[in-house]
Amino acid sequence: MKIIRYSLNPHTPPTATDSDPDVRHGDLSELPPEARLLPPCSPSKIVCVGRNYAEHAKELGNEVPQEPLIFLKPPSSLIASGDAIVYPKLSQRVDFEGELGVVIGKRARNVLSADASEYILGYTSVNDVTARDLQKKDGQWTRGKGCDTFCAVGPSILRREEADFKSFRVQTFVNGEKKQDAPVTEMLFDVNDIIAYVSAFMTLEPGDLIATGTPPGVGPLQPGSTVQIVIDGIGVLENSVIAQA
Repeated sequence: MKIIRYSLNPHTPPTATDSDPDVRHGDLSELPPEARLLPPCSPSKIVCVGRNYAEHAKELGNEVPQEPLIFLKPPSSLIASGDAIVYPKLSQRVDFEGELGVVIGKRARNVLSADASEYILGYTSVNDVTARDLQKKDGQWTRGKGCDTFCAVGPSILRREEADFKSFRVQTFVNGEKKQDAPVTEMLFDVNDIIAYVSAFMTLEPGDLIATGTPPGVGPLQPGSTVQIVIDGIGVLENSVIAQA
């Protein structure tokens, strides 16, 4: 089953939570043609892992971290597949970052790595859109990572029990040209260790999203671009890029 959230109201925002009466749940294969697809989860927080692939750290001139490098994106940055990424006026360099997303299925606190898989609902695709110039200018990542529309997620969640995790590859295409392609087995810190690390200081709630880091090959987007994140079994996360009005 490929879990989705959707609405029959075309005006439902992508940030709508499950408490919104217009939000419905279903399977991707049964999405009504008139439906508005939403992000497949409604996280209270979006936990991200920086520099979790050695080659990505190197391509940006950074050292490989000795432990998971954690930052947050606000839920206000969420958009679904099919929504537009807005290129903000305050940035001159907006990059794509394709990533595997992990959706938490039950409350997790002080979880052991050996038990962490029991807390995973499933997997999705994430585009951790980044204003690279703002990230470098600020020295911390809140503004560069947290703009509205900078967290594209979807189109679905593949349940953990149905996933062949070791076969996952993160692929990113911009205007049809492949830019990223790497197996998730190249992560420096695996998913179970990330959940254990994060839950040692932060309670993870059902629906929370962990973006596990991007492989090498990141690069700029421009208004008019179309970007796709492809992970087999999850579907294609596709978003266009538009200039801020």
